[in-house]
Amino acid sequence: MADEQNEIITQSATQANIDESFMARALELAAKATGQTHPNPMVGAVIVKDGQIVGEGFHHKAGEAHAEVNALQQAGGSARGATLYVTLEPCAHYGKTPPCAKRVIEAGIRRVVIGVVDPNPLVAGKGIEMLRQAGIEVTTGVLTTQCAKLIEGFLTFIKTGRPFVTLKSAMSLDGKIATRTGHSQWITNETARRDGHRLRATHDAILTGIGTVLSDNPSLNCRLQIENLHQPDVVILDSLGRTPLDAKLFEQPNRSVYILVSPACEEERIEALTAKGAKVLAVDSTFNGLDIIEILKLLGKLGFTSVLVEGGSHVIASFVEAKAFNKIVTYIGNLIIGGETALSAVNGQGIDHLAEGVPLRFESACILDNNIRLEAYVAERSGSDVYRNY
Repeated sequence: MADEQNEIITQSATQANIDESFMARALELAAKATGQTHPNPMVGAVIVKDGQIVGEGFHHKAGEAHAEVNALQQAGGSARGATLYVTLEPCAHYGKTPPCAKRVIEAGIRRVVIGVVDPNPLVAGKGIEMLRQAGIEVTTGVLTTQCAKLIEGFLTFIKTGRPFVTLKSAMSLDGKIATRTGHSQWITNETARRDGHRLRATHDAILTGIGTVLSDNPSLNCRLQIENLHQPDVVILDSLGRTPLDAKLFEQPNRSVYILVSPACEEERIEALTAKGAKVLAVDSTFNGLDIIEILKLLGKLGFTSVLVEGGSHVIASFVEAKAFNKIVTYIGNLIIGGETALSAVNGQGIDHLAEGVPLRFESACILDNNIRLEAYVAERSGSDVYRNY
């Protein structure tokens, strides 16, 4: 009896390893569409028969075929009796495309292995139920943390109606983003800056403040040499509509520029910015600027699932003080600046007691050519829990 139990345990462990291996491949496929599927999630699918991959696919763009359909088309008749590995639960509703669960059933798939159960109320287990009712074996929870992190923006958006917010900053070892004279180029090295551009490519939009636009005149584009490179839209917090009409951010094609102004912004400025091609939207103000929570609600209504905040110290402080962010990525250069008047990474009002601070959970730390990259989530909102704790 003991030998039989050990054999069952061994077989189970072996199957788990096999499942993780093919799910890892599905994750690789899903990531190929980084930045391209907004507002849909990135999804990858692999079809395996007799230990061999017979079909692969991923979701390329919103409105186009889902990952499962692309994999089934590649597999053809070989899909019958095979196992489907998919990073997100197959949909069970009619949207821009027919239900994937129905296609899976019709193809004769024998078993389906799922990374993350879709929290979308239109799905939320309905796809799994449909598959099981058709006699298909369903396994869930394989590489769930990795699958959830890949689509953390989508998961947060579905549960809250607001985008997943990443704060990004580059600072010296002592937390300065500029010298006392305002000099800031470059605190981090080229390797760190290139990684920052990769970070841009994973978000639907980049958000910054008018102070950064006026002082740096940034292009706010992604400058990686990658085929089908995603250029995030740009969101400028500009209460009075002071964005210069010749700003570099208007020069980047294939993206939209949103300028969020307060009710105090003059109609003449709104008309000029609109004529330049910007989408100018009014947002309620608070005592210290535009209302961050209202901004995120607005961006959610516009369909943004993820936003990278690259503002100066005051914009970053606004999001921190509103506790309106999910993740922070910090690049630390290999120098110390010092100086009481040198600009810190986070300004604002600050807190009186440590208990008022935002607790973080560090996810990773790495050396980038003698610079440091730190990634942290708001505590208890990382990985598979990113959409469960609001």
